[in-house]
Amino acid sequence: MTNRRLGSVVTVVLVLTVLVPIGLSVWLAHLQAHETFMRELDAYADRVVLRTQKVLQQAKVTLNEMDQFTGTPCSPEHLQAMCRAAFSNHYIQEVLYVDRLHPLCSSLENTSREVALPPAQRVTPDGYYAWLTTQNDVGIKRIMTALGSERHVVMIDPLSFIDVLPFGSSPISVSLISLKTDRIVASSGNFTPAIWQQLRQTKENQLTFNGELYDIRRFPELGIAVVTQSSLAPLEKGWHRQLLIWLPIGVLLSLLIAFFLLRVLRRLQSPHYRILDAINARDIEVYYQPIIALGSGKVVGAEALARWRQADGRFLTPDIFIPLAEQSGLMPQLTQLIIETVFEDLGLWLQHHPDQHVSINLDPGDLLSKTLPDLLSALLARWRLSASQIALEITERGFADPKVSSPAIAELRRAGHAIYIDDFGTGYSSLSYLQHLEVDILKIDKSFVDALEYKNVTPHIIEMAKALGLAMVAEGVETKGQLEWLRNHGVQFAQGWFYSKALPKDAFMAWAEANLRPDKVTPDAS
Repeated sequence: MTNRRLGSVVTVVLVLTVLVPIGLSVWLAHLQAHETFMRELDAYADRVVLRTQKVLQQAKVTLNEMDQFTGTPCSPEHLQAMCRAAFSNHYIQEVLYVDRLHPLCSSLENTSREVALPPAQRVTPDGYYAWLTTQNDVGIKRIMTALGSERHVVMIDPLSFIDVLPFGSSPISVSLISLKTDRIVASSGNFTPAIWQQLRQTKENQLTFNGELYDIRRFPELGIAVVTQSSLAPLEKGWHRQLLIWLPIGVLLSLLIAFFLLRVLRRLQSPHYRILDAINARDIEVYYQPIIALGSGKVVGAEALARWRQADGRFLTPDIFIPLAEQSGLMPQLTQLIIETVFEDLGLWLQHHPDQHVSINLDPGDLLSKTLPDLLSALLARWRLSASQIALEITERGFADPKVSSPAIAELRRAGHAIYIDDFGTGYSSLSYLQHLEVDILKIDKSFVDALEYKNVTPHIIEMAKALGLAMVAEGVETKGQLEWLRNHGVQFAQGWFYSKALPKDAFMAWAEANLRPDKVTPDAS
């Protein structure tokens, strides 16, 4: 990214850093005020619902008690029981004894009425009859709620359902509506039929209309709806009060985020910190590509290959992040992570398979590390493994300065580790230095395996390795023809997609267990 583009990005980010927290503070102020307002409205609506349920429960208990009366209907004892029930239950206005909706007597009078009660408008799920009626014994034209069983009916003032005082700071009113007739049965505010016609069309429990917020609770078993109502004006006042609290916090947060974001942006743009974060977070994974003995067809081990999974799930290839680690001076930390991961992944498996090994790639700079031999020794002891089970691969660049590389390689070989020359032939053109190196195995680079049909360089590499007594591993074997050619020319080992791609630890161990027997290696069908 150019400096100009980077400057543009930083400018945009800084603008967002200032605006987002301030905008967030405004939103939080509104949210806080809205939540407070809604809590008050919900709390009031819940209290109205509790009152409604309490009134209904009292009515049902009264009916059950009266139905248990076993004496003579409308006898003095019966009349006294009905009067006692109406007197002792606060929400019950009257108790009637009925025969097929025709009142025979009640807690207010002991004679039958001439007019029968209207048919029930609803039957509740638990078997009670419910309706609204204006019939009463005192000649007052007033809607009453009736709840009845087979023999008794209780009359309830609809205001009993909504007679609840609000505790909050917002003025709240409540109305009781008939779901069948859309009639306003009772109301403590300015609720009109026109408002109900707007509300009844929605299935939502809350609706804003004409600057008012309505909470609708329906009771189908009684055929009524309870609507609580509050003006939105207190919400606006509450929002302004909350803004005085949240806005300074948003401004301060903007300044803090801007400061830290600049540091983060500088860090994200640094290759050193990207790879360092990946190492510290152990985001570098290790995959294992099997190595096969061409003579027996038996798997003898694997090469450990680093993989860096990105946030989108894709892997960053080693061709990219290994040079990044080298340029950042982080190869020692990366090598240590890979070595530790190999032991953690396959330490127990290698214990059970002492004839298997894992080869680990070293950077030329790792040869200067004084901690590498101690690290390997400690891990081998901890996992009870032989040094021969951990081979070390070094590219040709690692041998560029024999005065530095030779003593380090000799120490590793004395400890029991096999030394591979990796990617042979792709680095320094002079091959004469081979005879002066203390190494065990030469790895033939994939580029030479791909060019077997030309037969111009690869045979010379093979003959040179034979002359120096070095075993050989051919990389990148992908076809059966390549495999046969290498086997016929005396190459001892091979790895490549013909057998298997690099696998995560569990998949590798499963693959290896299935291919440990000689001549049982199954080529990769994919």
